[in-house]
Amino acid sequence: MATRKLTYKYILAYAAGMAGWSILINIVSVMLIYIYLPPNNAGLNTLIPPVVYLGIFSVLALIAAGGRLFDAVTDPLIAWLSDRSENKRGRRVPFMRVGWIPASVFCIAVFLPLSLSESQLNVVWLLVTLTLFYFFLTIYFIPYNALMPELAPSGREKVTLSTWLSMAYVIGMIIAAQTPLLASWLEEFFQLTERIRSFQIAIGILCVVAGVFLHFPVISINEKACCPGKPAQISFRKSLGQTLSNYNFRLFLFADFSYFLAVAIIASGMLYYLKVLLDLEEAMGSKVLGLMIIVSLAFYPLVLYVSKFVQKKILVSSALVFLGIVFLTIFFLGKLPFPPKTQIYLFALLASLPVAILGILPYAIIAEVAQLDSLKTGLRKEGMYFAVRNFFYKLGMTAGIMFFTILTLWGKDPGDDFGIRLNGLVGFAFCVLAGLTFLLFKEKKIQQEINELMKK
Repeated sequence: MATRKLTYKYILAYAAGMAGWSILINIVSVMLIYIYLPPNNAGLNTLIPPVVYLGIFSVLALIAAGGRLFDAVTDPLIAWLSDRSENKRGRRVPFMRVGWIPASVFCIAVFLPLSLSESQLNVVWLLVTLTLFYFFLTIYFIPYNALMPELAPSGREKVTLSTWLSMAYVIGMIIAAQTPLLASWLEEFFQLTERIRSFQIAIGILCVVAGVFLHFPVISINEKACCPGKPAQISFRKSLGQTLSNYNFRLFLFADFSYFLAVAIIASGMLYYLKVLLDLEEAMGSKVLGLMIIVSLAFYPLVLYVSKFVQKKILVSSALVFLGIVFLTIFFLGKLPFPPKTQIYLFALLASLPVAILGILPYAIIAEVAQLDSLKTGLRKEGMYFAVRNFFYKLGMTAGIMFFTILTLWGKDPGDDFGIRLNGLVGFAFCVLAGLTFLLFKEKKIQQEINELMKK
């Protein structure tokens, strides 16, 4: 039985890395399509040609898909290298030290197109910068995630650390959501004549903040002292094969993919819901997200308490189905018998409880799956588990962006908004699918096997 305890020093340092990652990934999720393919009432120029292939695939969707093909190789490769690393400073932190600065820099570069009008050069620039952004973020985040099972040895410590990670993630979301508001302040204060410049400066400021957060775990965690795991001497092919052969892990991946696909659709569309469906300013987005997060945080103690008595899979499945029902209301935004602000605030309030559950529990679940594997095989392959999960997360987010760009073909402007409304139906379908699938997860069996093996 492990005797090491999870200290608050490491909790805070580790959670800071999640906040930094969250800022970067949410800036890209929320702002990418809005900057490059804005609605016609946003005061921004379209930056890439509105070319559509096979009737549904836009240039932006194909760029995002190409990046995921690249990740299909880099994610498990970085994980394998990290699992096998014999670096005297540890298996994970040295990789994080390499990735944090370039990830922040290339996130800024994504939003610095070569031309401020529609241009093929912007397509090339976006393809290169977005690919490099995800590559260096992978170098940081895959080893970062792999630290969790060793930092938090016991089941309850995993839930505790997952809670802090969830809070850090939502803090990152809140900070990223301030982009439109910060851009509006900058535009007014500096009297900027080109609106895109205010967005670029705002994004640059927030990426620097993200970089600071990413650096905290690098300088604060003594991996050799707190994470005694030995390098996993296993081939890349065998490591990946063993990971994907895990039945419970495959169920988790399918549910995770469906959930993040739905979330990406909604995140990509938030500014469109405000601007197109409700005729509100983009800056409202920060207030809406802030309300959702504050209420969500208020539910955290309840989620932690209930998780002691109710299986995590039941809570996660219920949250996914309920969130799907909440997403369904997007189809009716602007048509409900309430003022526009009331409609979007009601959406945020309803989403807060499932967001709390889904923010806390999945990290604890995957850490238990990885822990059981290491106890059974004697090989510490946490990096590979989190790499595959991270790949499916990015695959889901990319698929969501692709779905959103495809849906915009059916209307994304005031008076022609059917494509934006379809977001709600698609989000509903994928969340319910994810929730029902996860009911097949064998949580009790995993926990029983972990307890038995740790007693030996």
